Amino acid sequence: MAAPARWSHVWVGAETGALKGVNLQKRQATNYTGGGALSRGEGVCALCWGDPAETEVLVGCLDRSVKLFSTEKGKFTESRLCPGGDGAFCGLAAHGSTLITCVESGLLKVWRDDAAENLELQAGSGLCRMRQDPARPHRLATGGKENALKIWDLQRPEEPVFRAKNVRNDWLDLRVPVWDRDLQFLPASDKVVTCTAHRQVRLYDPSTPQRRPVLEVTFGESPLTALSLAPGATSVVVGSARGEVAVIDLRQGRVLKCLKGFAGSVRGLQCHPSLPLVASCGLDRFLRVHDLGDKRLRHKVYLKSRLNCLLLSTHQDWEEAPAAPAEVKEEEEGDALWDSMETIPTSEPERGRAKRAKKRKSSGP
Repeated sequence: MAAPARWSHVWVGAETGALKGVNLQKRQATNYTGGGALSRGEGVCALCWGDPAETEVLVGCLDRSVKLFSTEKGKFTESRLCPGGDGAFCGLAAHGSTLITCVESGLLKVWRDDAAENLELQAGSGLCRMRQDPARPHRLATGGKENALKIWDLQRPEEPVFRAKNVRNDWLDLRVPVWDRDLQFLPASDKVVTCTAHRQVRLYDPSTPQRRPVLEVTFGESPLTALSLAPGATSVVVGSARGEVAVIDLRQGRVLKCLKGFAGSVRGLQCHPSLPLVASCGLDRFLRVHDLGDKRLRHKVYLKSRLNCLLLSTHQDWEEAPAAPAEVKEEEEGDALWDSMETIPTSEPERGRAKRAKKRKSSGP
């Protein structure tokens, strides 16, 4: 029997259009999108909470529809089309009763109940990510390919309140390309951290006159694709297109540790706000939860579809009876099976024949 929707610890969006809720304690995953309704044209590309109580999940799909899923009722209750601009959603947010969407062509739009009052901003083409400041929901940040970090204030939407400046030319005096793939606000400050397709993690501080990053760290050998702040906001977890995941210190600018067990590009990454846990998903179809303290893989769930994004429920009990990964369980069951088998001694003649055969083989013809 599937766990009720409100008991799900993690919500995952798939390329097939499926929204899946995962209860980690019971190791159960439930597809809340009916099998007949699955379509790659409606693949899930963005998820966010619709309310602070986490009873509503907003699901952004490739066909430019935003669906409202009720975790209390366990079903989709509303759907609306959000036309305008080109490309898939690269960000989704809620601010009170308004919906905020952003697409790859750079159109950032605030949808209000009255269509005549909808607000539109042009953040520039090639966008990869739009994020909302959790502490100040009216502030947004955008970044993409040749589209450096911008911070917007919906109360003053005419111009960005901050525009990042590209770093200085490299040692060959060549311009450094810009390609921000993900970003996030740091709590209790104006700082924003980004990761790029050119392997950099950069920290910006709009409260200073400097528009270039105040910190830069390079990690791995492949493009960085996802980012999330670790609890305490002194470090950040980044994932790459080759399944490399690392924790990077934002104070000293160094790699603290690397997490193991990944087999494909990381598409979604989110840390629990208070517990030392990070959840990740990607093209290898697995949801994983790692412990940031000892780097141990706490949970591993196969979800059948290529996964694009995830969303953690912070209102669930994450501490109770964490389940071991499936592979560990299978290994333990196999060891127990071998230990329960009766040992059959080899007879003396058989051992003698084996020794003679080995001697003949070693001596050759």
